[in-house]
Amino acid sequence: MQLFSTPLKNTYWFLAAATGAILIALAFEHIGGYKPCPLCLQERYAYYLAMPLTVAAIAAQRSGRALWAAIFIAIAGIAFLINSSLGLYHSGVEWHWWPGPTACSGNAELGAGSGNFLESLKNTRVIRCDEAPWRFLGLSFAGWSMIISFFLALFSARLFKQLCRN
Repeated sequence: MQLFSTPLKNTYWFLAAATGAILIALAFEHIGGYKPCPLCLQERYAYYLAMPLTVAAIAAQRSGRALWAAIFIAIAGIAFLINSSLGLYHSGVEWHWWPGPTACSGNAELGAGSGNFLESLKNTRVIRCDEAPWRFLGLSFAGWSMIISFFLALFSARLFKQLCRN
């Protein structure tokens, strides 16, 4: 099967790529034991948006509404482009090029509180955004998220162009 042969086939490929990427992330979390930080969880939003949009694009194509399919794919592509930027930001936080969110980068100021505040701190495990728990070929999960999201954004742009021609 040739990639970029028909818009419908390519929409299925796009859905498979997005679904595969998020399933791999979930497998690292639930099978591999790598708990995601708050930024990692935000980087999943594009996938959670793109998958139903892509299913809607498939339904639109099947009913002869290529314009609607193109709109759905465009929105998914924009989400992946934004997600790629978020992955770049997160990677920079991990490499300590710039500060990350105070809630998960070790920069949060702790005030003296009443009650069991110190006790609750002992029992609370914050997953840090500025520490990469795993790297492959020099890239962390955030780096790979940036690359995969960027390529999905490019794929969606190509698919959008193909849908607009039909």
